[in-house]
Amino acid sequence: MTRPTRHIGRIVAALRRDYRLGCAPVKLMPARDPFRVLVSAALSTRTQDPVTAAAAGRLRRAAPDSAGLARLRPAIVRKLIFPVGFYRQKARLLPALGRMLVENWNGEVPRTMDELLLLPGVGRKVANIVLAKGFGIPAIAVDTHVHRICNRLGLVRTKTPEQTERALERFLQKRYWLEWNELLVAHGQTVCRPIGPRCTECNINRCCRKVGLRGRRTTAKRAQSGRKVRQGD
Repeated sequence: MTRPTRHIGRIVAALRRDYRLGCAPVKLMPARDPFRVLVSAALSTRTQDPVTAAAAGRLRRAAPDSAGLARLRPAIVRKLIFPVGFYRQKARLLPALGRMLVENWNGEVPRTMDELLLLPGVGRKVANIVLAKGFGIPAIAVDTHVHRICNRLGLVRTKTPEQTERALERFLQKRYWLEWNELLVAHGQTVCRPIGPRCTECNINRCCRKVGLRGRRTTAKRAQSGRKVRQGD
C-alpha cells in the first residue's frame, strides 16, 4: 500500500490550526520537567488524562522529587493516586522508581531510551513521552490514539503500537516527532474518536483513507439519519 506521506505536512498544519485541540485532556500533561513528565506518564497508562492530572498533582505535593517519592510507602501512594488504572501495581512501582533514580542517577531522570527502560513501570511509550516532553529530544510516543489514527489515515498498516512506532520512525520527518503524539492524541480525544468519529467536522478529512470505517456510520451520519426519521414522522 502506498502511504500518503505527501500529506504529512498538511496534516500537521491543519491540526496545529484546530482550536478544538487546545481543550483536549492531553493538554494537561506537564512539559519540560522530566520528573513531572515521567511520573505523569507512568500514571497515565490505562487512565484518562483528567484522572492522571489530578493524581499526579496529589502525588507531586507529597513527593516533589525523586528522593521524596522513594520515601513514600506504597500504601500512601495507593491513596494518593486512586483511582488511576492499576493503581495498586503503580503504588508499588513508583517508590521503586524513585529509589532507582536516587541510587543510579543522583535523583535525576536519565535522558536516553535504554536507561529509561530500566526504570520500573517504564515502557517505550512512557520513555518516548519523557524524551519528547521532558527533554525536547525528538521521539515518537505511540499510544492507542496515535496507533488508531495512523492506521485510519492510511499512513501505516500495523497491528500494535510498537509496530506503528517503528513504521513512523522510517518515514515521518524528524521535525514533526516532538508534536506528533500530542497532536494526534488531542485529535483522537476530540474529533477522531474510536467510535463515532466526527469525519464531516474533521480538518484532515481529505487526507484520510478512513481505513476500518467502512460499514460504520460516523456521528454526523447518525445525526442526519435521525433528522430524516423525525421529518418523516
